Amino acid sequence: MELRFPADFLWGAATASYQVEGAVTEDGRGPSIWDTFCRIPGKVYGGESGAVACDQYHRYREDIRLMKEAGIQAYRFSIAWPRIYPEGKGPINQKGIDHYRNLIEALHEAGIEPVVTLYHWDLPQALQDQGGWENREIAYAFARYAQTCYEAFGDRVSKWITLNEPFCSAYLGYAYGVHAPGIADIHAAARAVHHLNLAHGLAVQAFRNSGKKGEIGITWNLVIPRPATRRPEDLKAVERVIDRDNRVFTGPVCGKGYPEAYLASRGIRMPVEAGDMDIISTPIDFAGLNYYSEGAVRWNEHAPDSVEMVPSWEPVTDMGWPIVPRGFIRYLRWLRDETGGIPLYVTENGCAVQDRPVVDAAGHERVHDTERIAYLRSHFKALQEALEEGIPVKGYFLWSLIDNFEWAYGYSKRFGIIYCDYATLKRIPKDSYYFYRDLIAGYAE
Repeated sequence: MELRFPADFLWGAATASYQVEGAVTEDGRGPSIWDTFCRIPGKVYGGESGAVACDQYHRYREDIRLMKEAGIQAYRFSIAWPRIYPEGKGPINQKGIDHYRNLIEALHEAGIEPVVTLYHWDLPQALQDQGGWENREIAYAFARYAQTCYEAFGDRVSKWITLNEPFCSAYLGYAYGVHAPGIADIHAAARAVHHLNLAHGLAVQAFRNSGKKGEIGITWNLVIPRPATRRPEDLKAVERVIDRDNRVFTGPVCGKGYPEAYLASRGIRMPVEAGDMDIISTPIDFAGLNYYSEGAVRWNEHAPDSVEMVPSWEPVTDMGWPIVPRGFIRYLRWLRDETGGIPLYVTENGCAVQDRPVVDAAGHERVHDTERIAYLRSHFKALQEALEEGIPVKGYFLWSLIDNFEWAYGYSKRFGIIYCDYATLKRIPKDSYYFYRDLIAGYAE
């Protein structure tokens, strides 16, 4: 089957600041919670950090050239809050403004649209010292930071994303302790959930009041498992996961409020103040979906939240995540219904593979990542079917443009369509890079 998409469908690639930039102490950047977290023994594979990463801070022009040669039309990247406000608030760091201004101009020169994520997890450490996302005031600091970005870049950026995966910020960072700042307290996580939602709403309002043209939305990583069986209790397990992992974020933004029955069942109280829900539900222009996998669950009274993940039959990626292209369609359907049919973007999709460069007969280094190509092809077919079904997906951003620092996994997992040799920082386009090039050009099947 030929892979065919609308002529105006937007094809992009994505990265995040802490994962690719490096240069963590250069040009006035302040420390982030991830700089701190990476120094805690045992928290990150190999004791690694994003201190150098792919050095995109210095090498962005090379990466832009590679994007242009692949026909990539948009680049979704995040701004490092500590580069703009080293202390999270207070004096603006002009060198940080200049860097992103130069990056954005270079993208325009290459005919590539910049798509900016304001927060992809690198909270300034100074704000964490004041309580991080548990502290309501951080939401207002975020709104000021967002306003600064609109003023600095709003004439050259027309698509903004407030938060990337608030689930990870709140739950992985505050409930499970496996991401920065490494707290494990469900009530701390609840406070973080609400203040992240509030930060999003305040940032959307700041954009509306800025007078800048463009669109603004948010990116969610949904968790929508399928039930292990048709038994009512397994269906109940699915709904519990959706309430816990999705509706606490999507519900308030979509004007539906928090899933109060679930919260009450866990004894969780959100720190809602008067007017908060109106702020959070300020209308957005689009919603982003990050999709990688789908799992299955069953009801188990003895498991946390009475929900147990069960084994799946599908092959898995190097992350151990089942490869479920049909789940991609199910997630898109759910998000369409939850958001009322507003435009959607796939803001991340891809897979980790144990890539190895080889030298071909002509003496060129190549990376034959056939497993990634198979993953992408199956998901593009699912995406094509979703579009034919009428789901309003307007664009797709492949994760990731280049191999990078994979958070608690350090450099042990590779998601890129461009190989990064971390010793030399050399870039090597993988076979998946050329496959994506053909897809964008309309010649993939």
